[in-house]
Amino acid sequence: MALSAAYKEIIEKAIKAIHERNFYAQYPEHPKAYGEEAPAKGLETYNEQLGKPFIGLLQQNPVAWIGEEISPYTGKPLGITYPSFEVDTLIVRAGRAFGEWKKVSVEDRAEVLVDALERVKNRFFEMAYATQHTTGQSFVMSFQASGPHASDRALETLALGYEEINRFPSAVTWEKSMGKTTVVLQKQFKAIPKGVGLVIGCSTFPTWNSVPGLFASLITGNTAIVKPHPKSVYPIAIVVAEIQAALKAKGFDSNVCQLAVDSSTQLITKQLAEHPLVKLIDYTGGSAFGNYVESLPGKVTFTEKAGVNSVIIDSVNELKPVVQNLAFAVSLYSGQMCTAPQNFFIPAGGVKQGDTVIPYEEVKKALVDAIAGIAGHAQMGPGTLGAIQSETTLKRVNSMKEVDVTVLLEPKAVANPEFPEARTCSPIVLEVGAHDVGVYENELFGPIILIVKTKDTNQSVEIARQMAEKHGAITFSAYTTDEDTANMIFDELESVFAPVSLNLTGMIWVNQHAGFSDFHVTGGNPAGNASFTNPEYLNKRFVWVGHRRV
Repeated sequence: MALSAAYKEIIEKAIKAIHERNFYAQYPEHPKAYGEEAPAKGLETYNEQLGKPFIGLLQQNPVAWIGEEISPYTGKPLGITYPSFEVDTLIVRAGRAFGEWKKVSVEDRAEVLVDALERVKNRFFEMAYATQHTTGQSFVMSFQASGPHASDRALETLALGYEEINRFPSAVTWEKSMGKTTVVLQKQFKAIPKGVGLVIGCSTFPTWNSVPGLFASLITGNTAIVKPHPKSVYPIAIVVAEIQAALKAKGFDSNVCQLAVDSSTQLITKQLAEHPLVKLIDYTGGSAFGNYVESLPGKVTFTEKAGVNSVIIDSVNELKPVVQNLAFAVSLYSGQMCTAPQNFFIPAGGVKQGDTVIPYEEVKKALVDAIAGIAGHAQMGPGTLGAIQSETTLKRVNSMKEVDVTVLLEPKAVANPEFPEARTCSPIVLEVGAHDVGVYENELFGPIILIVKTKDTNQSVEIARQMAEKHGAITFSAYTTDEDTANMIFDELESVFAPVSLNLTGMIWVNQHAGFSDFHVTGGNPAGNASFTNPEYLNKRFVWVGHRRV
C-alpha cells in the first residue's frame, strides 16, 4: 500500500497551511457544503440509533453493554449502549496491535487516517445531533465543532506528524575521509513510537478536544485507547468506528484504536492511566485530575486543564461594538468553553472613547445590558446559549448568588420553544473589587461573569498577569487604543505565556481558535502543558534512533 495521490495532496495542502498560518479549511464549516440530502440523512441515522446498542465498533466480546447519556435539551436518556471491556483486555489488544502498527510506514499510516477523516465527513450531521444531545451545544455549534473544525484539527496533527517523521532521511551512506583511507558507514534513522496512548475526553467537547491527541498518537505509530466522558460518548464513538473501519479496509488490526467506555459509578480512567504499558496520555478537563495525570511517573502527558480567562478594557474607539462582541463571547454555549472570558477588569476612572471618558458605571451598565439583551432575545438567545450540559454547572451558577458580592444580573431559565424541557441558564454577572481575589481567582465554569473594578489599567494588567501565572489562561482579551499600553499588555502576558486577542469586534470572538493557524493553549502556564498544534505535540510521541553498520 502507498499514500494515494488524492490523500497526499490533502496532506501537502495541510502542511502548506501550517507553515503559512493563514485561513485554511479542508472541511468547510457551512452545512450546505455537504449536499442537500446530508442533513435529513444525518437526523434519520441519529434517530435510528437512539435506544439501541452502538454496533459500529469492531471490538469483539464485550463483558457488558453500558450507556448513561441524557440529552440536556429533552431531559431524556438517549438509550444508547456501548460495548464495555476489562482494562486488561483493552491494554492487551492495544499492545498486540502496536507490534504491527509501529512497523507501518508513515505514508501508510497517513493513508489510513486521511481515509478515516473522509469517512467521518459523511457522518457530520449525525455527529452534530449526537453532540447537541450530549453536550447541550446548539445544533450549528455542534455541527461545526464536532464535525469540520474537529476534523481540521485532526488533519493538522497528522499532517504535522507526517512532516516531522519525514524531517530526516531514513537511510544514508556516510563517508569520512581519514587521509589514505575512508570510513564508510551505512546509517539508518528510525522514528520509534513510544507505545500505547490513552485519550481522556471531556463532556462538553467530546471530539474537538480529543481528536488532535488521538490522530497525533496514531500518525506517529502509537496505538490509542479513547476513554470518553460517560455522558458524552456518541460523537467520539463515531470517530473511533470510522478509524477502525479504515484500518480494516487497509488490512490492519482494528485494535490500533479502541473505545473504552465506563460509567459514572465505575470509572476506569485511573486504571488505564496508571497501567505500565500506557506511555502517552492526552487529557482535557478540570485541573485537579489534570494535575494527577501530569504527576504520573513514566508517562508523557499532554493536558488541557482549567484557566482563568481575563478581559481588560482600557480604551476603545467605540464602546457599543466592544460590549456586543464580549456579550456574545460570554453567552456562546453558556460559557461552557475553555476559551470563554470570565473576569472583566475595568478601571474605576472609566474607559476612554476618543476624546471623552465613559464613566465606569456606564461601561458596566453597557456590558450588562448587552449580555441581558442576548439572553432575552427570543430568537437569538436559545441558539446562542444552548443548554447546560451538567447539573453541577447549573448548581455552580446558582451558588454564586450566595456570595457576598453585588449581583448585577440574575441568572434565569432561557425559554427554548423547540425544547421546552431544556436545562438552560442565562449568565449571572457579579461585581467585585480588585481586593476580592478569592472570588475571581479560580475558573468558574459556566455562564458566570465577574466585573472587577480596579484602580487603573496598570492594576488590571498586573492582576490578570498574576491570575494567568498562578492559575493559567487559555485566552486573554484586551481593548486599548494606545499603542504603548498594547505593547505593555503583550509584554506582561507573554511573560506568563498567555496569548492576547486585541480589540476584537464584529464576527470574530476570543473563544475561537482556528485550525492550521492558532495555537490552542500554549503549554506554558497552568492551563495545560501542551499546545494544539506545535511540533513538540508530535515529537514527544516518538524517539529518533540511529543504527550504524559497515
